[in-house]
Amino acid sequence: MSESRDIKRVDLFVIGGGINGCGIARDAAGRGLSVTLAEMDDLASATSSSSTKLFHGGLRYLEYFEFRLVREALIEREVLLRAMPHISWPMRFVLPYHPSMRFESETPTSKLLTTVMPWMKGRRPAWLIRLGLFMYDHLGGRKILPGTSTVALRGTPEGAPLQDRFETAYEYSDCWVQDSRLVVLNARDAEARGATILTRTKVTHARRDGDIWQIETEDTVTGDRRTHHARMLVNAGGPWVGDIIHDKIDLPSREGVRLVRGSHIVTRRLYDHDKCYFFQGTDGRIIFAIPYEQDFTLIGTTDSEHTDPSRRPECSPEERDYLIAFANRYFKQAISADDVVWSYSGVRPLYDDGASSATAATRDYTLKVDASGGAPVLNIFGGKITTYRRLAESALEKIGEHLTVGKGPWTAGVPLAGGDFPVDGAQALIEGLERDYPFLGPDWALRLVRTYGTEARRFLGSATTAADLGRDFGATLTEAETIWLMRREYARTAEDVVWRRTKLGLRLSEEEIAALDGWMTSRREGAAAAE
Repeated sequence: MSESRDIKRVDLFVIGGGINGCGIARDAAGRGLSVTLAEMDDLASATSSSSTKLFHGGLRYLEYFEFRLVREALIEREVLLRAMPHISWPMRFVLPYHPSMRFESETPTSKLLTTVMPWMKGRRPAWLIRLGLFMYDHLGGRKILPGTSTVALRGTPEGAPLQDRFETAYEYSDCWVQDSRLVVLNARDAEARGATILTRTKVTHARRDGDIWQIETEDTVTGDRRTHHARMLVNAGGPWVGDIIHDKIDLPSREGVRLVRGSHIVTRRLYDHDKCYFFQGTDGRIIFAIPYEQDFTLIGTTDSEHTDPSRRPECSPEERDYLIAFANRYFKQAISADDVVWSYSGVRPLYDDGASSATAATRDYTLKVDASGGAPVLNIFGGKITTYRRLAESALEKIGEHLTVGKGPWTAGVPLAGGDFPVDGAQALIEGLERDYPFLGPDWALRLVRTYGTEARRFLGSATTAADLGRDFGATLTEAETIWLMRREYARTAEDVVWRRTKLGLRLSEEEIAALDGWMTSRREGAAAAE
């Protein structure tokens, strides 16, 4: 293990390479602050790659009267769509209605209805759902996305996969997002604006030295230890935010985080259209069934307490069976555990507001600054992926109370790498790639545009055949693309490539993934030897 080396002082040191940390680093660097970000694993390796992949206002949060959060998220959907039309796109959501539908009994809406209309006994009447959707359509000043409509299910593509008892549905708009790519693109933009992004770099301890933070880090691959100095610290550790407060920076804080595990399953494709289903359960909870990676369906999520952030979250057999049973109350063709091709689970670090259940805990974010002992630290609690950019702006307001920030908010409307084309321009890009690179075909061209947008051409270059892109690792993953991911997107292992930069792990065999990992290891070692 090498000796610790001192690094020049920066304005801001960010702990955590999830969406909140990378969003704050990007915003701060764009305002002229010097920034270093350290992530102990790969970018988006925890919560930010394990979401339900939606930019959404959170329709069900209206039942908890979280109107500010929903309004902010609804406004952000369209801001973000314009900035990243390659990795995010509009999606229509079908909410089947049946008179037996019920509320989660502890929501404020349920309690209010039980008081004034006790005969309802927790049911969701149609008029209440329409009222909620009317608010959803109008709270955020919608301009791009179409509003709610009523859908007759009999004899329609939307109704074909559903049981015959469902005759009517409501259809509304939200958006899909490739969550882990969102994180990487924010990190890239931060670096392009002067930030230093350190992956596989763990913060082992941080202490105040008067008005300066002294931060000790260790490279988890090489063991290299360094000492960083910063005027302000940002704790965006996600599930580890509490551990960082108490074990790494020794703050006497009473603020707490509530860890809630959300699990998802992925099955073979269950229906033929490109719309999502919003299912309401007899227990008052909801799940989504979402078209996923062309050939699959994503179903989730659960809400379970998760006590230890160091314990890797996994979809338990009980959670898997719960999601299957939930979906089977809607789908005509029942699914079983044999239909599940992949599952994943993430831990949401929610602000501990004392809610009675994991489902009821607030999804809003809370920002707390501690400057009582000298140099300030900003601790980030909660948040949701849809509001990450607004969280970053709020964080910069807090940071501006302690550091000189020479520029105001700037990220709205500024595209991320590869997203410099119109919201409705993806099809034109796909057709352009098929025309100029005929060997790609429609599916490969679609994947490249939905992953890299206008940047796909940068590694396709002058190729006239697939062989010109180098080694074929399977499932359209080539040497040229992998080198791009290693050089430009911080990828070091096959897992980084096939589960976070892409989702090709769904199509590659274990042997193919092992071969990719071996090739990447050899290339890294060769590059290190040449330095």
